[in-house]
Amino acid sequence: MRNTPTILHLDMDAFFASVEQASKPSLRGKAVVVGGLGPRGVVATASYEARVFGVHSAMPMAQARRLAPNAAYLVPRFSLYRSVSERVMALLRELSPLVEPLSLDEAFVDLEAGHAASDEESARRAGITLRADIRAATGLTGSVGLAACKMLAKIASEQAKPDGLVLIEPGTERALLGPMSVRTLPGVGPATGDHLRRAGITTVQELAEAGEDELVRIVGKAHGHALYAMALARDDRPVVAEREAKSVSVEDTYDVDIHDRLRVGLEVQRLADRCVGRLRGAGLSGRTIVLKVRRYDFSTLTRSETLRGPTDDPAVIREAAARLLESVDTTGGVRLLGVGVSGLADYTQEDLFAQAAGDLRATEPQETVPETAQEPPEEAERQWRAGHDVRHTEYGHGWVQGSGLGRVTVRFETPQSPPGRIRTFRVDDPGLEPADPLPLVLVPDEVSTEG
Repeated sequence: MRNTPTILHLDMDAFFASVEQASKPSLRGKAVVVGGLGPRGVVATASYEARVFGVHSAMPMAQARRLAPNAAYLVPRFSLYRSVSERVMALLRELSPLVEPLSLDEAFVDLEAGHAASDEESARRAGITLRADIRAATGLTGSVGLAACKMLAKIASEQAKPDGLVLIEPGTERALLGPMSVRTLPGVGPATGDHLRRAGITTVQELAEAGEDELVRIVGKAHGHALYAMALARDDRPVVAEREAKSVSVEDTYDVDIHDRLRVGLEVQRLADRCVGRLRGAGLSGRTIVLKVRRYDFSTLTRSETLRGPTDDPAVIREAAARLLESVDTTGGVRLLGVGVSGLADYTQEDLFAQAAGDLRATEPQETVPETAQEPPEEAERQWRAGHDVRHTEYGHGWVQGSGLGRVTVRFETPQSPPGRIRTFRVDDPGLEPADPLPLVLVPDEVSTEG
């Protein structure tokens, strides 16, 4: 571990919700909740104004609505989040070639590798400049942690939230960590935390005092060694510039369980096509087709089938997914379906007709994969989803506030306009159509005058 605080961790503040507020002038300073809006939806991100009411990520959306009934509830717009994330990551790469993205809104940076910092003072300056550059480029805020290792830099950025910077000075790490909960450390979740608590260990200092041998006895060899090292503020993990995707997948959670076997099959085919779209968009192909089924009783089954070579052929992937579905009992209903491709490569083996005809092997169960926030399903019919962009031939660009009973309510405004006016239309109004999100920050000659 180095002796200078030149590992930087950036965590954008309430990223999805903040992008929505920046994009929609009428929501600035208001409670905003982003996530799935169906009966089984969960919160992906809540603005700080919504967090005042107790709303937080991973909370059931129904519970969030009870806590904050007057908040704005929006479905995600991942294309916009990705474009903003790319702008932020580009700023990080100006600081150093060693940038390790963890998600759309979070990354580590090795400032020494880019000669952006070599000591405490230069590291602090780099962090201050980065936060100002992000605000100028996107209008958003991010919190920065600086420390001598990745673990401490991430802890520092959490302490800096929202919209702050915390630098952990070398030599102060043990004193800082000591009184913190063991849950602060990476890899210590509820189960491990409870296991340690039953052994009388609740703080990082108590972890250190327990000693390595005792921790190995309590939680096992590998975890015990790692916990002891973290308790002593030791973390030698390097910042890794490239994190290769291990799989490409899509999945949908259904508001009402699907009981009809034919409908389940059609959904799997649709998911396979969406998965192929993502594969091709990323310039990838893959050898292993994966089907995920969550049944009515929350049990989750995963089946996979491995091809002789990588493919992005929709027919091959659809047929493989259909064969995998044949091995799954869907009696009682299905609440979630997913199709994925792993064993990725940046090329396609062309001669796969035999595979399409059924010359495939290696179907096997796999461990359940935790459900994460997913992009909303693409529907065959046009649907007006709360928060999504629209354009009207007369009123210009706006976004959907809500829909129902054959009507859709739209607020017409742009990121650069004042809060806009609300108008209601029939859902089949010929002048209204879906639109792409507008960028948050425009160059002067592109600034819209609509609204």
